[in-house]
Amino acid sequence: MNAFWTFAGNYWWLAFPILAMTSGAIGGVYKAMEKSAKRRHERRMETLRLKAEIKTAQIAARGGAPARTVLPAKSAPAAASAQLLARTLAEHDEITARWLDYELDVAKLIAFPAMSDGRQPLTAAFLRAKKTADALRPASADTKITEQQAAEYLDAVGDYAVAFEIAEKDARRLRNSTFTEDERKRLDRAQQLLKVAVDESATSAERQAAYKRVRQELDGLISLSDEAVQVLEKKVAPELGA
Repeated sequence: MNAFWTFAGNYWWLAFPILAMTSGAIGGVYKAMEKSAKRRHERRMETLRLKAEIKTAQIAARGGAPARTVLPAKSAPAAASAQLLARTLAEHDEITARWLDYELDVAKLIAFPAMSDGRQPLTAAFLRAKKTADALRPASADTKITEQQAAEYLDAVGDYAVAFEIAEKDARRLRNSTFTEDERKRLDRAQQLLKVAVDESATSAERQAAYKRVRQELDGLISLSDEAVQVLEKKVAPELGA
């Protein structure tokens, strides 16, 4: 339980949504938090190691003790910082790609609608964390930023990773349970029609008719982004995508 309270201190913004969930769901969310915590701890240890290398190289550059590094003393700080920043940028991109896998795949949106529903508390928390991480993101790994800026960005990406894991876990738990029975039937019909719309063995007319029905069934239930519509239309027919 000590790990849980450590999380509670770091992620107070998730307290109310988590308390609102059932005990079984809390167990699943806690596992997601544990997994993210391990990855966050590993990244922090790597950060400390790289910072130590930077400090050692700086001392050597000022004429102090020799730097214990394979890099030249003058280039070690920049190289270590760039290495850390590159890893953080890569993790940022990985999380965003996992989110877009839901956002642009209509089949996944129908199966797990909470992932695109900002009214869901945990999804809203994830979107806020994404906005913060995106705002703090440097242009590239070679961008010169202060140690404070690097630390803020590192923490923001850590929060982003944790928030995504929790939102995804909750969306997979909820599925379509937040919709009424009639709405769930519409979602089921849309899922079946979607299979026809992307079925290459069906005729062009059948696929386009199924695509229009999918849009009608989802109207008012799930909001599709323009990008998601474009991806779907390209699967249905090249002429629709064009």
